[in-house]
Amino acid sequence: NREAANLERILRKAAMPDNTIIISNYHFESCMGDSISMIDLFLESFRGGDGISSFLKHLVIVALDQKAYDRCQYIHAHCFMLKTEGVDFSGEKFFMTDDYLKMMWRRIDFMRMILELGFNFVFTDADIMWFRDPFPHFSQNADFQIACDHFIGNSADLDNRPNGGFTYVNSNNRKIEIYKYRYRLREVYPGKHDQDVLNIIKYGEVITEMGLKMRFLDTAYFGGLCEPSKDLNKVCTMHVNCCYGLSNKLHDVRLMLEDWKHFQSMTEKDKRLQPVTWRVPLLCRRVYNGESPGASDTVRISTDEMHRSTKYGPISTLHVAGNGWMFFPKSSVSLVNINMPVEEINMEKFEAFRKAPRADGPAVALAISDPWRYEQ
Repeated sequence: NREAANLERILRKAAMPDNTIIISNYHFESCMGDSISMIDLFLESFRGGDGISSFLKHLVIVALDQKAYDRCQYIHAHCFMLKTEGVDFSGEKFFMTDDYLKMMWRRIDFMRMILELGFNFVFTDADIMWFRDPFPHFSQNADFQIACDHFIGNSADLDNRPNGGFTYVNSNNRKIEIYKYRYRLREVYPGKHDQDVLNIIKYGEVITEMGLKMRFLDTAYFGGLCEPSKDLNKVCTMHVNCCYGLSNKLHDVRLMLEDWKHFQSMTEKDKRLQPVTWRVPLLCRRVYNGESPGASDTVRISTDEMHRSTKYGPISTLHVAGNGWMFFPKSSVSLVNINMPVEEINMEKFEAFRKAPRADGPAVALAISDPWRYEQ
């Protein structure tokens, strides 16, 4: 197999002494007039991190389209072109669209290929910024270690909510079989994200029978916009998850890197005594209960007329929570102006977001993709 032979050659060049590699996938994105793309910021995070620039020589960027491959060869040493017949992976892939799901499942099968070639890997999305060496925080007794959108305090608890954007796996036959099994499940659960399927099977008998030891990584070290790493003295990586829209991601990643540079410029004493926190999410908005709505499940509001729902009646007020999420309760903050293009919400689909009784009534969570203004 020519693809496997080419992949093995590239992996051997990039591998650490223990046959571990760092893998990230890259599809060409329109930067909307901006010359800096997410992959550029991703690489910058290694260079500006705490003694981790040497990891770049162990990083293989997997290009999912020709434009991405051409760009990768210009900016990085180790690039691999992963072809998928009949699919164009170039451009921004919106969450849960057909192309997005194909891209996610192709990624699972590719990880299986890496394991079969005898390599261990850290897989990292390109929208995960690296700040410190993550390897000291990996368990030596676990087969499969994965980051979380929400970490509940125990790394072995299956109720943690995993995020497949950051995964550490070492190669053995058991891991190869589980990746084959996961890839087959795309046909059992059509239309589902591989991450959703993992949430289903992690409780199942197959995982138990295979003896797979799963560990969930603490967001104190492996954070994201869903649940940020609050202590910059500890953070290893930060994922721009719970965010919609490439321009919003790029904006908030820049802020994140600026915050890190400010932290790095402080004295060791000040780092301990003067807590520094992130300014993000700013343009990125978190979903209230950690679920991620689909690309069409946002909200359309004009400055002149609020969205009306036949089921819930007119909505005339706006509440802005401390974490940046907006809710439409019965009474709260009056809307003054919305300064953004937004799309129509499917109220039926958001029924699950309606909460138990609150002081200001039930609410519906909304994901906002562009800058906006409000006044109390």
